[in-house]
Amino acid sequence: METEDAVLRAEHITKSYDSRCILKDVSLHLNAGELVCLLGVSGAGKTTLFHALSGLETPEEGRVLLSGEDITGRPGKISYMLQRDLLLPHKKVLDNAALPLVIAGKSKREARAEAAPYFAPFGLSGTEDKYPAQLSGGMRQRAALLRTFLGSKGVVLLDEPFSALDALTKRELHRWYMGMMDQLHLTTLFITHDIDEAILLSDRIYILAGHPGTIAAELTILPPRPRDLSFGLQPEFLDYKRQILSRLEQ
Repeated sequence: METEDAVLRAEHITKSYDSRCILKDVSLHLNAGELVCLLGVSGAGKTTLFHALSGLETPEEGRVLLSGEDITGRPGKISYMLQRDLLLPHKKVLDNAALPLVIAGKSKREARAEAAPYFAPFGLSGTEDKYPAQLSGGMRQRAALLRTFLGSKGVVLLDEPFSALDALTKRELHRWYMGMMDQLHLTTLFITHDIDEAILLSDRIYILAGHPGTIAAELTILPPRPRDLSFGLQPEFLDYKRQILSRLEQ
């Protein structure tokens, strides 16, 4: 349910490429502090919707509002992290993380000084002067998430941020990211193809289905997060999973 704390709203987004409609009349919202998942089969338009939300693409119809401000087609208002970490191999981790601040107009020295205090809470202490190739997959994702956070205004879009990680590293980052969201007052919309991950992490789930893609369902997940792995064995979890699968298969 949308509240007065809604910080991001997409209203009736329609987007086409080469005369082919990819998204049709898509509306969604994020309330402050929520983690909301976007689920859908390949080709349903999830990435296209993220491009519209982040301002990388301008929809033919509809608009995107951030805290009431119309940001449709205006990049740089919302941070967007792709599936791959895309860290620059020739830059040290500190400079990779600080990159959004430099792009925003700060000097390299100022950007480094602002980014450095976040290395400890992001679990990156001691990596500041290393290069991306010297980090594990999990540490690279943390660095990419820090870069995304430093370029955000409290709202982040994550496109399958944990999909390339092994199961144990993924679960560790799940717990860590939930804590960081609360600590830093982040609001998150993320794409995943992993139904279990979506149910375990999300406050709400939007299901994008069809061609063109439309919002087929919105589910509120209870109990409130954080949820431990034992929730995955409960009847409620299986019921959510059945509902999602039925919507995705339509």
